[in-house]
Amino acid sequence: MELQCKVQHYEWGKLGYDSTIAKLLQCADPSISIDPAKPYAELWMGTHPNGPSIITERNVLLSDYIKDNLDAIGPAVRKKFGVEVPFLFKVLSIRKALSIQAHPEKEHAEELHKNFPDLYKDANHKPELAIALTPFEALCGFRPLSEIKEFLKKLPELNKMLPKETVDALLSHEEQGDSGKVLKPVFHALMTCEKDVVANGLLNTLKKLAKKDSSTQAALHYQLLKKLHEDFPGDVGCWAVYFLNYMQLQPGQAIFLKPNLPHAYLSGDCIECMACSDNIVRAGLTPKYIDVPTLVEMLDYSSYAKAQLMFNPTLEDSHSCIWRPPVPDFAVIKIRVENEEPYNTQIRPSPSLILITSGSGTACDTEPIRARPGVVIFLKASRQLTLTPDAGDHLEAYQAICNV
Repeated sequence: MELQCKVQHYEWGKLGYDSTIAKLLQCADPSISIDPAKPYAELWMGTHPNGPSIITERNVLLSDYIKDNLDAIGPAVRKKFGVEVPFLFKVLSIRKALSIQAHPEKEHAEELHKNFPDLYKDANHKPELAIALTPFEALCGFRPLSEIKEFLKKLPELNKMLPKETVDALLSHEEQGDSGKVLKPVFHALMTCEKDVVANGLLNTLKKLAKKDSSTQAALHYQLLKKLHEDFPGDVGCWAVYFLNYMQLQPGQAIFLKPNLPHAYLSGDCIECMACSDNIVRAGLTPKYIDVPTLVEMLDYSSYAKAQLMFNPTLEDSHSCIWRPPVPDFAVIKIRVENEEPYNTQIRPSPSLILITSGSGTACDTEPIRARPGVVIFLKASRQLTLTPDAGDHLEAYQAICNV
């Protein structure tokens, strides 16, 4: 069944036709007019109450259809999650950085929701998978200590903002030891630093870096710091560039954001799949509430090399690969079919949400649907979809399922 899905016009989204979402919308329905001055930030696919999908032909909410057709969910998913699609499938188009944040583990989320229901609206965890559709930038996980040490040595303004004893402890720490022991006090000091000290340090650092040669600027991430400061002047989150890994993903590459891992999406377009939750603990690059005590206590202070943060798929057959995170809530399959060759999707014990991202052809379970970019299909549990590209064309799609 074809779905009509919700677009979120958050301020950080790419504008008009710069947005992959806007392009997908108009490919799927040429009668839709795109406003070149409007941000098209997120396309939501699923049953989340803040942006529920509608079954186009029936004009009913997907969530209501599922309640009346339990076979659509399947017994395995019903047993684990009840009568719902337990994941939210998205496309993101990012012009301006999202907040630096982390998501609590399931037990911690339950505790936060119980104690602070106004801040933490539900009791679920929020693991996320991001797969790049275009060149995609993110900050993710704490850097190797050796890199953080170099930045502290080369950026006197940053060094001066922090208590000498915590910086000295980090600088003298052996690389093989427990990095959290020295990283946590430094990060806590940064997050609780006086706002005017943070702002002045940023301005002075940017002035000094502006006079450096291009190779020094590149080594000290001048352009990235400048861009973040233009969008979030004086924000403590700008300094995160020197503590978190700067990831530059190419299309098809992915990162999995497990609980407590600090991260921020910076720019580009991606497929995202996540557990249904709004639990976010923020650290910066945002005007929203920052819960420093909760954040500092919960973070994963392990040091990661960039390669450790890449999340690679497994080949399922000659036309599909799957990203299968260590959570039951979701997995994502990428499918590519060429040369009029029909492809039957694998039968899953879970309902599927399928987004066509490029090419043209047909998608058929019982009734054929014209498959083109932007078309979103709901497939019942234990059913199969046949994808057939047009002559001389291809079909590429992303399929979200429960990982049961």
